[in-house]
Amino acid sequence: MAGSVSNSFALMKSSWNVLKLDKELMVFPVMSGIACTLVMASFVAPLALSGGWTVFEQGGGDYFAMSVMFAFYVVQYTVIFFFNAALVGAALIRLDGGDPTVSDGLAIASKRMGSILGYAVMSATVGMVLNMISERGGIFAKVASMFAGMAWTLATYLAVPVLVTKDIGPIDAVKESAAIFKRTWGEQVAGNFGLTWAMLFSFLGWTVVSVALMVASGALGPVGVIPALLVAISGYVFLALLGSALGGIYTAALYRYAMTGDTGVFDAQIVGNAFRRK
Repeated sequence: MAGSVSNSFALMKSSWNVLKLDKELMVFPVMSGIACTLVMASFVAPLALSGGWTVFEQGGGDYFAMSVMFAFYVVQYTVIFFFNAALVGAALIRLDGGDPTVSDGLAIASKRMGSILGYAVMSATVGMVLNMISERGGIFAKVASMFAGMAWTLATYLAVPVLVTKDIGPIDAVKESAAIFKRTWGEQVAGNFGLTWAMLFSFLGWTVVSVALMVASGALGPVGVIPALLVAISGYVFLALLGSALGGIYTAALYRYAMTGDTGVFDAQIVGNAFRRK
């Protein structure tokens, strides 16, 4: 475990070094978060105002509920993949020695909009199917859907970088992503923790700080607690955005390593062992 934690912080440091050179990469997670919030509101508000939300609460209208959920997944995934593609595209420019701008990233993602939408539909379909198997099956179905979900995650891990760099459709992008894994890390692999440990400890550290801040400000009553609460929430939001940006940079680095063998500012051994054999 100690090795995984140290590797995670090493990856975080390398990703952070890239982010320091292009702080504008943080704009993409911010835009993605705002867009996702608007998408959520655009689905929830009409249901709440029209009374359609009771269909979900009462468990009725399966086809209606499934249709709404599928549409929501497609739109939400499209937004997430679009800005992730913009982030990865800009990160690849930096890793190749360029100096990307926000416009560069958005332009890259815009050129692949059709494939991104197709990939969102694929992901939404897979997600809905696995969810149905898990909810309507027994324990074996739940286990099978869990492993199928893990396999899909690994197979599509580099799908966005593939879409960014190659003018191909979503099906070919998934095939190419899986082929890259097989060629670089082998067939039977499982993901290491990557940035997970570093971000987990960051969130835990901020939780300690937030609790201490709330306790210290509690003596002042609501006047002190409310600002402390806002600071705590702002910190969590920042860490979430930071994790998204660092994750996009790390994904770009893994793809670049798989395609060229060059790890850039990242430790070669850590990147090479990003995925371990089962």
